[in-house]
Amino acid sequence: MKIKTVFEHNQEIPTPYTCLGPNINPPIQLEDVPAAAESFVLIIEDVDATPKPWTHWMVFNIPAVTQNFEEGKVPAGGVEGLCNNHTFGYEGPCPRYFQGTHHYWFRVYALDTMLDLPAASEREDVEKAMEGHVVDTAELLGLCTRPDNLE
Repeated sequence: MKIKTVFEHNQEIPTPYTCLGPNINPPIQLEDVPAAAESFVLIIEDVDATPKPWTHWMVFNIPAVTQNFEEGKVPAGGVEGLCNNHTFGYEGPCPRYFQGTHHYWFRVYALDTMLDLPAASEREDVEKAMEGHVVDTAELLGLCTRPDNLE
């Protein structure tokens, strides 16, 4: 399985998809999805933030027929779980608060089931429910660097 979006692996995430711009989620297209996939889980995390990792967005129970996640929208049929700070919704990379370059992993897990979890689920609960059901994964690394002109 592969993830395609508006930036390449290990490249800067365009400003519209960060807190330095409109802070909307980028479009994501999945390719080479396994036939056994029934649903997807999307987790975006900053591995350089504290606490580590910092969950910027988590969506689960995305039906496997939804292989194009639209810009600025929750993937069709998906359920948003809780991010850090117990919030819902996309929290784009936000280097205004952190010095240096941060690494943001966009990970999609193809599962052979739908998860029996409520929308307010914590990441740990989603990951536990995924155990034994992951049939494929895809990941893409995006970078976000704090501009020098920010205070």
